[in-house]
Amino acid sequence: MTDIFGLAHSGAKTPAEMGYYFPAEFAPHASTWLSWPHKEGSWPGKLDTIFAPYSEFIKYVAIGEIVNINVSNEAMKSFALGHLEKAGVNLDQIRFHFFPTNDAWCRDHGPAFLINPNADVKKVLVKWNYNAWGEKYPPHNLDNQIPIKIAEELGIPCFKPGIVMEGGAVEFNGKGTLLTSEACLLNENRNPHLKQDQIERYLQDFYGVKQILWVGDGIVGDDTDGHIDDITRFVNEDTVVTAVEKNRADENYTLLQENLERLHKMRLESGKQLNVIELPMPSPVVWDDQRLPASYANFYISNHAVVVPTFRDKNDQIALDILSACFPDRKVVGVDSTDIIWGLGSFHCLSQQEPAV
Repeated sequence: MTDIFGLAHSGAKTPAEMGYYFPAEFAPHASTWLSWPHKEGSWPGKLDTIFAPYSEFIKYVAIGEIVNINVSNEAMKSFALGHLEKAGVNLDQIRFHFFPTNDAWCRDHGPAFLINPNADVKKVLVKWNYNAWGEKYPPHNLDNQIPIKIAEELGIPCFKPGIVMEGGAVEFNGKGTLLTSEACLLNENRNPHLKQDQIERYLQDFYGVKQILWVGDGIVGDDTDGHIDDITRFVNEDTVVTAVEKNRADENYTLLQENLERLHKMRLESGKQLNVIELPMPSPVVWDDQRLPASYANFYISNHAVVVPTFRDKNDQIALDILSACFPDRKVVGVDSTDIIWGLGSFHCLSQQEPAV
């Protein structure tokens, strides 16, 4: 394990041993971190169409917190400002950082912030290794350095577990429980040298959790091999919403039913049964003969709003109503993700929260 200066610490304490933990997304934020989209290969033929909904997303988040945006240079900053101004974003809430990236998926290449309100240093950062979901999309060298740059900028300690992990693969209730999927974290393209119990130990040590709950597979079209943030999300410390497909002929039907069955059997660390709320799936979203991983579960919880991807679908409003009931203290808004999902991810995949402490 090393710190931000790259110095090895033999036998150093883990974040969990030091009392740090990863808060739930619905806990208060200090800010949100983003990496401005710029890779044509992620949205082939559609990159220009995503900036309006992406900027609308930022507008809602910026109402309640600072939004930090990684950009490569002044030209990208100027380009971004043009779109943000057009969307009516409060620019007083925007901070740009000249941290070049390969791609925009800050949930996965961004920092994992942990807090300990009782410590002298109340916030630390974990830098997992990032390999673009099993070396699918090289290069990823710039993305892999983003947490280190942020730790240096903020002047906070940076722990380096040395294994591959992605923010979209893990979901937290902030009270000791972490949800993840076997399809992703047990995939041999991540950490083939580790068994399940060893991966669980890393999660416990470096996210500060005590309990790991596993669902099975992810939705069809998800190139991350089954990230949990397309399937099942905590909306409070003992309640999840989980994607369910009603059409038995749909290829997502069986795998989501199997996950639903597992969730109903789960107990939290306290012994309490997990509350499970079903969230519909949109009708299949297909572009260029490819089934895309469209899911209402890829919402982002900010201080002010819950921003939900919508798909011009009959289930959009049903999903918004369900989530509105889950978040009575926040504005639940839908933002059209029909073009953004061509990148195989949406608002949660694009963002990473920095907790307040």
